[in-house]
Amino acid sequence: MKRSLFTLIMAGSLIASCAPGGKNLAGLDPAKFDQEIQGKQVHLYALQNKQGMEVCITNFGGRVVSIMVPDKQGKLQDVVLGFDNIQDYINIPSDFGASIGRYANRIAQGQIVVDGDTIQLPRNNFGHCLHGGPNGWQYKVYDATQVDDNTLELTLLSPDGDENFPGNVTATVRYTLTEDNAIDIRYTAVTDKKTVINMTNHSYFNLSGDPSAPITDHLLTIHADTYTPVDSTFMTTGDILPVLETPMDFTTPRAIGERVNDYDFQQLKNGNGYDHNWVLNTSGDDTRVAARLASPVSGIVLELFTDEPGVQVYSGNFLDGSVKGKRGIVYNQRAAICLETQHYPDSPNKPEWPTVYLEPGQTYASHCIFKFSVEQ
Repeated sequence: MKRSLFTLIMAGSLIASCAPGGKNLAGLDPAKFDQEIQGKQVHLYALQNKQGMEVCITNFGGRVVSIMVPDKQGKLQDVVLGFDNIQDYINIPSDFGASIGRYANRIAQGQIVVDGDTIQLPRNNFGHCLHGGPNGWQYKVYDATQVDDNTLELTLLSPDGDENFPGNVTATVRYTLTEDNAIDIRYTAVTDKKTVINMTNHSYFNLSGDPSAPITDHLLTIHADTYTPVDSTFMTTGDILPVLETPMDFTTPRAIGERVNDYDFQQLKNGNGYDHNWVLNTSGDDTRVAARLASPVSGIVLELFTDEPGVQVYSGNFLDGSVKGKRGIVYNQRAAICLETQHYPDSPNKPEWPTVYLEPGQTYASHCIFKFSVEQ
């Protein structure tokens, strides 16, 4: 009876929270996101389910702005970093919550070869192309269609030559909030010229609900026996190495902070912490848990499912206290962790790895699920 009453109360709160001019459950004012950018209208969209969960997304960069989930006390917590107004997303460079494209992660020296022609892309990160270049899709305005209370579909036309990538590409990101408290994200893309595609979501998670506290106490499990090491410029070397008996071993739950600062291990020194791609054991089966994150403070658990071969784990290494986010909270180092489903970094230049090339007539498809629950 208590559970039913709680559900009814939350349902009433959801309806009220979305009234015109009203704030949502995260305390965000949608009016602060209403603006014309690049000739398109930007809004804040809210997805809700009957369990009382809410996800807010802006079509600027396809960004997840807030995720409200109940903790072990039944109190709603916002578990992602971000800003409470569109101006900060415009003026402060960040990947908070973004739908990344055309190519998530890094491409060595910003070069790809397409049918024998070498194409030079922007070099915006230690001489490499990162997240599609300085004007990647996280800074574009997607066309948005709110299908229903649970679903938002975003569409972007990336023209031939966008950041020098070839092909007119039409990409979609479909966010669905399910009734079992999962955010189901499906990416698709088509092109009229051969190109490369690797899309992901770049949400910064802090499951405690308090980003002033680091995620070093969070317990992380990654179902991966191997990972792709990087050099001092964060670029994959081409090797695939075992995690066994290294700080990269999360095959059983470990606190992130247990070894994140072990810079005697060269890979953590190179990455300034964890900023690596793990080679998943799940073999593209998106019904198997690929990774699991849990906060001992809130009891909130995040399970990751994907059909992608890899996941980039980034432990907020370059958050440095210079940025204030929602509620005026300063984001310090290790304030959050990212779990970015993907093909491996620099796959265009490593033909032995799963391909990221997309041909005309083909459809790129990628699937990611962030499923939330609570453990007492």
